[in-house]
Amino acid sequence: MRHRPDGIDESGLCRALSAWNIEATALSHVPLGFGDHHWTAEGTGGERWFVTVSDLAAKYHCGIGVAAARDGLRRAMDTAAALADAGLGHADGGFVVAPLRTARGETLSDLGDRYAVAVFPWLEGAAGDFGDEPDPAERAATLELLAALHRSAPPAAARTLPPGLSARDRLERALRATGEPWHGGPRSESARALLAEHAPAVRRSLDDFDRLAAGVRDRAATPVLTHGEPHPGNLLRQGDRRLLLDWDTAGLAVPERDLWLVARDDTDLGLYEELAGRRPDPGALALYRLRWRLEDLDDFLVRFRSPHTAEPDTEEAWQGFTDTVKDLGTQGA
Repeated sequence: MRHRPDGIDESGLCRALSAWNIEATALSHVPLGFGDHHWTAEGTGGERWFVTVSDLAAKYHCGIGVAAARDGLRRAMDTAAALADAGLGHADGGFVVAPLRTARGETLSDLGDRYAVAVFPWLEGAAGDFGDEPDPAERAATLELLAALHRSAPPAAARTLPPGLSARDRLERALRATGEPWHGGPRSESARALLAEHAPAVRRSLDDFDRLAAGVRDRAATPVLTHGEPHPGNLLRQGDRRLLLDWDTAGLAVPERDLWLVARDDTDLGLYEELAGRRPDPGALALYRLRWRLEDLDDFLVRFRSPHTAEPDTEEAWQGFTDTVKDLGTQGA
């Protein structure tokens, strides 16, 4: 997140880092990304770590509760750590930037009842941004990583992620609520009006999603271990080397869950088929492309229907919301 959170006490964060035997002499907030909060920590000997604090109540607002949300995040982090243990970690020449384990062998530590802390090695390199458009050579490099990931043996901790839309009921409720005022904060009424204007397109998108999901289930393709978000913002470039960051949505699914974010044309899809020995499914690519947009729409609606204030993250979310709603109105599945 861009703003410095008010609800996280940095002295408490320092105490949480003791689970990794880290005695932090300095913490610096990093205004990065959209979701988690980040810091760099410096130790007594000048060592550095990248620290992520996940707000479970805000990030996993799907009605399963904070305890279940923490368990899901822990399983994803354990999956990444197991990949590193199996030789795919960056320290062994692989591409997985996995969380470090605590002294007790865990990948997460609690920070109060609402937050979870993960610690990562500090690595030099250049990261992209979500909206970057990679050239063919960059896409090919990413597809090589994904093919290797999809061929790997899934760790026992990996979650199975069905192609359904967990936010479906909440999106339907938001659509039904557009006839009444929304009072969450400064962007609530504008969000309601924009959703009402584009409600027919959103409903068509939900119908398209149901059709595509049914086709994927009927074809019953064998799931593989997927990253979930292999966009340029989660790739660290070190010369010719590429490393995958941010494994908190890792899980078992069809490979198209990753591929739609990377492949742009038949050449890309052909390269993946050559590398992985598996032909991408156009219906599954369309499904996950649409699923991403609908889940983004739900995230934004939850934010704007809930109490919020005018701050940089709110305005960034508003831009994303308007883009997503309009995109659903102009693109079919």
